Amino acid sequence: MKKKQAHDCTHLTLDERKIIQAGIENGATKADIARTIGKDATTVAKEIRKHRKFKPRNTYARSVLCQKRLSKICRKNGYCNIKCEQYEEPKCSRRDRSPGACNKCPDTKTCHLDRYYYSAIAADEEYQRDLVDYREGINLTTKERDALGDIIAPLLKQGQSVYQILSAHPEIKQCQKTIYTYIESGVFKKLGIDNFSLKEQVNRKQFKDKFKKRKEPANYDGRRYSDYLQFCIDHPEVPTVEMDTLYNSPHGPYLQTLLFRNTGFMIGFIHKDKTNESMVGSFDMLQARLGNDLFSRLFSLILADRGSEFEKYDLFESDRDGSTRLCIFYCDPMQASQKPHVENNHNYVRDIIPNGYPLDNISQSDIDLMFSHINATPRCSLAGRSPYEFFRFFYGADTPRLLGINEILRDDVILKPHLLFSKHSINPG
Repeated sequence: MKKKQAHDCTHLTLDERKIIQAGIENGATKADIARTIGKDATTVAKEIRKHRKFKPRNTYARSVLCQKRLSKICRKNGYCNIKCEQYEEPKCSRRDRSPGACNKCPDTKTCHLDRYYYSAIAADEEYQRDLVDYREGINLTTKERDALGDIIAPLLKQGQSVYQILSAHPEIKQCQKTIYTYIESGVFKKLGIDNFSLKEQVNRKQFKDKFKKRKEPANYDGRRYSDYLQFCIDHPEVPTVEMDTLYNSPHGPYLQTLLFRNTGFMIGFIHKDKTNESMVGSFDMLQARLGNDLFSRLFSLILADRGSEFEKYDLFESDRDGSTRLCIFYCDPMQASQKPHVENNHNYVRDIIPNGYPLDNISQSDIDLMFSHINATPRCSLAGRSPYEFFRFFYGADTPRLLGINEILRDDVILKPHLLFSKHSINPG
């Protein structure tokens, strides 16, 4: 004959939890309580163990409480201040076995042990919160979601990417794709994080199939991109520096950018004029500051586009004494992909200096500050390291400082316009 099931396999209700609390207060066993509410005894035991609240004892004058001292087995005089090798944890059958809590225990006034109390209302509220958490569809509780949001929200508002945040916070166990999924599905919406918090989610424009035909000057012979590739084969030890120009107004100011391809490290210089003489002035200044040896080690090979501000190659290649200091080569017409590193790194610059922001009040110290933050941003291509860390490893700790770049802690990195424009009170045009 099939045994009749003694319990109904349903969730505990608030009324049943009140019966459990009453049973604890009356000193009933877990089995007696279970029979009263029609549940299995293990269900009652798990309910009490999970939802009872811990109340530590008063340790004043009794820093260590030992079972042998309470049972008067130990013959040491006075109270114990440290745990000895004969220490034994104090026991209580009501607290540790059945019913498993200290509600209305008759020995409450004289008991010196840690206590546990069970509240039916608090247990039911906690259960309802857990029930919502377990059915939300993601592998997070509300507490874990809030903790994760507290970490990533301020850093996203500083313009950092998800990869950048994860590289600086190993305590986040979720992968990059999971964080993107959570953000896009609205998990952190109550914390002010949505798709518009992501760097690349909404700001990319579609290519409009517009081309400009440029005439190729004849004086690029020997300095074309094919000549550059042959130079790299003949001199593989010479690192490449990619050079470009950014501006928000055709009338200036202009930002000359230089990126070291081997490390991703980037520097820049602000110019009032978009001329060869102005751009060459940056190299003259760098050569005087670094010295000939370090300058040659850093800037021996330059790859630029065919902008009019770079076309007088003899000014770049020779110093003021007429000695050769570097070699410069030029990309093919309409082939920005031949110097992709500096082009892609301009995305970081545009995070801080968007199109339409006037640059008239921006100083060179502001540019150095901006590139200090950009160079402190970890890159997946550098195995989670930042360009600053790689550059410092290759060229020494003093070299970044000579180039105007300072170290920025990862959580202090800001890739938003307020890094520069808040102090100037500049509004975009």
